[in-house]
Amino acid sequence: MGQAKPSRVLAFYKPYGVLCAFTDSEGQRPTLKDYIPVEDVYAAGRLDLDSEGLLLLSDDGDLIHRLTDPQHKVAKTYLVQVEGEVNQEAIAALVQGVEVKGRMTQRSQAMLVPEPVLPDRDKPVTPHGPTSWIRIVLKEGKKRQIRHMTAAVGFPTLRLVRLSIGNITVEGLTPGQWRDVTPVELARLKDLIAAAARRKPGRG
Repeated sequence: MGQAKPSRVLAFYKPYGVLCAFTDSEGQRPTLKDYIPVEDVYAAGRLDLDSEGLLLLSDDGDLIHRLTDPQHKVAKTYLVQVEGEVNQEAIAALVQGVEVKGRMTQRSQAMLVPEPVLPDRDKPVTPHGPTSWIRIVLKEGKKRQIRHMTAAVGFPTLRLVRLSIGNITVEGLTPGQWRDVTPVELARLKDLIAAAARRKPGRG
């Protein structure tokens, strides 16, 4: 028997307004197929249509499962622009966990940051007043979770950019670009997944 084919993992900088799938049931919106000419790879998780940033794709179904299984809790880092001038009480609440749809979110890392340098968006954000930027690190990923979290503390999300998943980042990519994850990066990512799986479930 020959050796198993090595996993292929792609890092893609998903632009705003691109559907996180290779087909669109409505047949009108841009999809991953418009950017990634690679067969037999599938998205490991999702980014909403109106979110931007890092998306991982792979031909390894087991790896995709481990990346998307809530039990594994691989850290994901986001930059979030919100309406209003965020106070430390709101930051503390995000860190401790807030109630979203009847359940408390897990502890996260959250901190105010200066306005970052990011690529222009096709549809620019047009705030009605002052805005703030928060860097948030989550180890869970419910649907539209960050948007629900910032709304729960009184600061609706205007722009959401995912910077990293584990050790893989969008550094060096611009919206619409993708690259192959290196074998060294992939080995490190698998180590992080394994370490996360060994941690006891629960808040923290």
